[in-house]
Amino acid sequence: MREFLAAELPADWRGVGALDAEAADAFAERWRVTLFEHGFLAPSWPSEYGGAGLTPLEQVVLAEEFARVGVPTGIQNDVFSIVMIGNTLLHWGTEEQKQHFLPRILSGEDRWCQGYSEPGAGSDLAGLSTRAELDGDEWIINGQKIWTSSGHLANWIFVLARTDPDAPAHSGISLLLVPMDQPGVEVRPIRNMSGDSDFNEVFFTDARCPRENVVGEVNGGWKVAMTLLGYERGEAAATLPIMFRTELDRLFALARENGAAEDPVLRDRLADAYVGVEVMRFLGMSSLARFLEGHPPGPDAAVSKLYWSEYHQKVTELALDVLDVESLVVQGRRPTNVTMFQTDDVGAPNDSASWITTAMISRSGTIYAGTSEIQKTIIGEKLLGLPK
Repeated sequence: MREFLAAELPADWRGVGALDAEAADAFAERWRVTLFEHGFLAPSWPSEYGGAGLTPLEQVVLAEEFARVGVPTGIQNDVFSIVMIGNTLLHWGTEEQKQHFLPRILSGEDRWCQGYSEPGAGSDLAGLSTRAELDGDEWIINGQKIWTSSGHLANWIFVLARTDPDAPAHSGISLLLVPMDQPGVEVRPIRNMSGDSDFNEVFFTDARCPRENVVGEVNGGWKVAMTLLGYERGEAAATLPIMFRTELDRLFALARENGAAEDPVLRDRLADAYVGVEVMRFLGMSSLARFLEGHPPGPDAAVSKLYWSEYHQKVTELALDVLDVESLVVQGRRPTNVTMFQTDDVGAPNDSASWITTAMISRSGTIYAGTSEIQKTIIGEKLLGLPK
């Protein structure tokens, strides 16, 4: 991987964080093409589907080396396109679905987002009310999804919809693959407190998709949906600690530079953050070990999700205290959309704008992809065997 990076990056490369927002986005698009051409865009996929066939352990090596030099593993929508629906199609999809969708995902022709949460069914996902009715060779979809990350950049959406309204809550749900560039789909951005509009509402009014665009069985979408969430959380468990350690090193440098490291209370909190990111790394390695032994991601992924989301809120609050009065004024370069929702880009300057914006974004980490309360419920019921 080091030979590949040395060959493909400029000699004076300092990380995507050294670029402004427009240049960072442009680099990410060019870099995505480079990864695609070398088979590193979906490194775990089999070579026959355009991947590199890397083992999960080799993927961690790739993530470590990419973090070291400050390059992304893809663009915003690739979390949904590759990690989530792509891996799910490899697990549940028909051969026809794989042959059609996977090449289009890798080429960038299809960019995906996730249609799960609804205004009345967020954490309680089984309470969703979006409906899909079969009309000849097409599904007719009506309803609303919310908190659709990167929905404004996508042209496809995987949608959980109720296909049997008379079935019990966790039954009668199907996972549909729906094109967004049609009259029946409306996307409305939601501005968050950092000033960005990465979340969206999506409205379906007699939207359509082909009958064969069901992943898994009709009315059997709950199992498919949980597999998809397992891929989202399972891969993150091994790779996020790498990003968080790189971010923590930046915070250490800032504390040494402005003298905050000499404050005994702040030193104690910095040490606690170091312990936290190391615990997170070992949790990720534990998940990786189970995966290598043949155990697919399951309810244990809730432990990692709960841990990293609450850790990141603590460490970004600490960063604002390290900044001291500088945290009262937003100055410098804001984080770009290249590593949306987690840390700032590798190589980013230690400006107050970087840490303030990241701290605000971190507030949503205990909500999206399953609230902390729901993660604790999963841990209690599925792992500890506690009563409901």
